[in-house]
Amino acid sequence: MGEMIMKRLSLCATAIICFVVLAHTANARSAYDGSWDLVFVTQRGACDPTYNFTVNISNGVVTHPNLVKFRGYVAKSGAVRASVTVQDKYASGSGRLSSVSGRGTWNGHAGNARCSGYWTAQRN
Repeated sequence: MGEMIMKRLSLCATAIICFVVLAHTANARSAYDGSWDLVFVTQRGACDPTYNFTVNISNGVVTHPNLVKFRGYVAKSGAVRASVTVQDKYASGSGRLSSVSGRGTWNGHAGNARCSGYWTAQRN
């Protein structure tokens, strides 16, 4: 009888631990999660003067609903790296986010034109 009670207690304890771990993992959010407006400004090269779009960050992964070839990641420190390809245009950049804004540099090309500049971000 005592052995059966110990097995049940052990099983309950294991279930509780699993529940707590899973609940914590499910709620793991990045401090940068949410919608961000980005502005890319060309400083050198013959690319468009500015590019504007909105991205979403979830658990440190940066996504855009219409840009299939967009990859971006934000570290816990706020360091961010991203790249995007749209037709014959490619850009990659890095920088840093704070809780409400961010800034960094980028470089890339549009066709044969090589370009570079800076980007800014504002949390929505």
